Formats: sequence, structure tokens, C-alpha cells
Amino acid sequence: MRRLLALSLSALSLLSPQVSAAREAPPPPPAAADVLLPPAPPWLGALDALYDRRIRVAGLEDRRFSPEHWWNLAGRLATRAGGFDTRVIGRGAEGRPLQHVSWGRGDTRVLLWSQMHGDESTASMAIADLFRLLGEHPRHPLVQRLRRGTTLHLLPIVNPDGAARFQRRNAQGIDINRDARALASPEGRALHDLRERLEPHFGFNLHDQDVGTRVGDSSRGTAIALLAPPYNVAREVDDSRARAIEVSVAIRAVLEPYIAGYIARWDDTFNPRAFGDLTAQAGVSTILIESGGIEGDLQKQRLRKLNFLALAGALDAIATGTHAGLPRAAYEQLPENGRDWADLRIAGGTLALPGKAPARVDLLVEFEDALLERGGMILEIGDLADSQARRTIDASGLYIVPVAGEGADGNTEHRKIARHAPAYFHLSRDPQGRHIVWTLARDVDPDRRVPRAD
Repeated sequence: MRRLLALSLSALSLLSPQVSAAREAPPPPPAAADVLLPPAPPWLGALDALYDRRIRVAGLEDRRFSPEHWWNLAGRLATRAGGFDTRVIGRGAEGRPLQHVSWGRGDTRVLLWSQMHGDESTASMAIADLFRLLGEHPRHPLVQRLRRGTTLHLLPIVNPDGAARFQRRNAQGIDINRDARALASPEGRALHDLRERLEPHFGFNLHDQDVGTRVGDSSRGTAIALLAPPYNVAREVDDSRARAIEVSVAIRAVLEPYIAGYIARWDDTFNPRAFGDLTAQAGVSTILIESGGIEGDLQKQRLRKLNFLALAGALDAIATGTHAGLPRAAYEQLPENGRDWADLRIAGGTLALPGKAPARVDLLVEFEDALLERGGMILEIGDLADSQARRTIDASGLYIVPVAGEGADGNTEHRKIARHAPAYFHLSRDPQGRHIVWTLARDVDPDRRVPRAD
């Protein structure tokens, strides 16, 4: 298979040291050896370098931010002098504004929306970077092509109330991405009405997915998953969906030099409640981008940059029409998202509960924030030697001891160690918990991720 055109060494070094450290084996060769991947765009290396110097927006280094903070940073970049127009088109359930930003004067209309799940903020960070590119670099050849060829319409942070809490659902408890049919939420109605009014040619549905998701049946975590959503249950490919597949191939061409082997396809089962599927059904060539995780990228800053570069590549292909004719097989050969691994496995410890016989067990733990290992819950207890996890702590020779605390009556009581209970326990060299070498109290201490050696 023809290899992608090489980038400069500085461009290739962006992610490769961190990603290769997470690899357990080199990625396998593609399943279809006769498929020719398109080359990476010739401008990629230069844009990569420019991003680090003059595009990345400061102040979004933590992926938990309020919608007000995001608009304070990004809104100042989306100026009329830079060619932007910003208008409030609705409000969330708690009254926070939903703001539609437009830019460009081309004939091809593109609608992009982000963070309809409030705790999925990677693309919102990348959109702020996109604003800076468009507004502060008007003479950049890529910006000039986008201005001539497209009119961009963006609805960043579709779920501002959820973003304020860093939670999936809106303030009413509604999953906005499952509200495309009922339109019960004000946020869902605003996005639907915007799409109906604009009648865009292309749509970008921007999300984050579980960091435990593997690429196919491999042990590699999915960094980014792509999907050209179906418009019907039969998952047929009409001209509109074919264009979305071509743009997905253009995105793959951008990402391949950085995360080859870590790109997957989202499951394309039709969902009649989902915005991506119903947007495709409305005749819009729709592309879903799901940001998973890269081990060590705790705040998804590397994935933020990959999102920015992927959007730049996709929009350039749309503006110039160079997506036309890209091989559909280069999309279809991507493995689907596979198994979802647990976040942490405690292997081979001895469970020492007050008044009960000791038992040799493994524990599986899942975190609300998997990358930062915060908000742990116990998934399972027992013989879990065949269960996979992103990280394993060998507890052989150690005792799993419940954390003691003060009860409501003032007496000492122990936290439960049980399935679906919050994860509070020590690893100790003795069953009484006098020689503790590691503690999990919902959150892993970043300064002590593994037990002490002494």
C-alpha cells in the first residue's frame, strides 16, 4: 500500500513519542492492502508548526471550563473585523445563550456543532483555535480557500448548562443527542431549527467517546473514531452519504501520520433519535468525529490539536472539492470501535474485610474522569484475570483493606468494598491496614499512582 507522504520531522514528533509509549505492539497492516490512501495535505507540516506558535488559544488547558469562560476567550476572536457574525438563536433550559457564529462567503454551507454532551469538550477547544486561525490569519492560503469556497456556521457548546456542570445531559436531564426526534429540549430545538433554516450541504457532529474503547479487536485505544452516519435502517449509501465518506477519508489522511493504528469507525447502526442520523436523513452530508483518548494526554490537549488539524483538512477538502473521488474503501477498512476496557484492575490482592474470611480477588474500577482517574466506582470483584483494563496494579502479597472513617454516630465505620460502591480502599502489607502502601479514595493521587516499593 502506498504510504502517506512524509511530513517534516518536527511535525511527526507532535504525538509520536507519547503515542508510541502507549502502544503494546506496532499497528497491524491495513486489512485491504490494495487500497491507496490519499497523501497528507502538503500544508499540514506548516500548519502544525503554526498551531503551536500562533493558533492555540491560551486559557483552555483544562478541559473542564464554563461556557462563559469559553465565550470570553473565543468570542473575542470571532470579531466582525475578522469576518464573523455572532447571534443568539436560543437559550438553554437555565437561560444560558446559544450562539450561532457564521464566517465566510462561499457557496458551500457547512454547519458544525460541539458539546451537545456537556462533558465532551475537546472539539469546543479546537473550535476556539479555528476561530483564531480564521480571524487572525486572513492571508493564510488555507483561510483564503475556506473564505472563497465555504460559509461556515458554528453552534459551539450546544449544551451550556451541562458544560457548566461538566455532565452529559442538560439541566432537564435530557440527552440532547437523543432528542432529535422529540425535540423536547430547548437546545435540541435550536439546533434543529438552525439546520432547517440554513439547509447546509455538510454537517459536523463533534463529540468525545469513552477512553477505554479499543480499536477493533486490538489492545490499542481509539484516539479518534469517524462515522458518516446512515440515513436509514438499511444503512444505504446515497450521494449525500458518499460525500460524507469522502470527507472522512480526507480526515484520515490528516490523522494517519500522527495516530496510525489508533483511528476507528463508529458503529453505523441507524438511530432514529440521534442528531447525526436525522441530519443525514435530511440530506446533509454529515461527519461524526469522536475523540477518545491518548494515554498520558490527561487534558486532551494533543487530541485538541488533532481535532483542529482534522477540521482544517476536512474543510479544505470541502472548499476545494478535492474530497470528490477519494476511495470509499479507505473509510470502510477502518476497524470499528471494539471492546470497552475498564480503567483500572487491582490484580491478585487478598480482600480483608472485618469479621470475614480473607479471599484472594481482583477488582475492576471505573472512573468518572478516566484520564485523570477521578471518581472511582467498583465494577466487579472476583476472578478477573481475563478482564482487560487500561491500567493494572499488581497487588500480589498485599491486602485490600476498607478505608475507615467516622460514622454518623461518631464511631469508626468502614467503607463498603462491593460492586457498584464508591471505590475506597487501601492496599496494605498487613490485613489490619497498619502498613498502607497505596490508597484509592475515589480519586487516584497523581503523585502516587502505584504502591510504594518500601
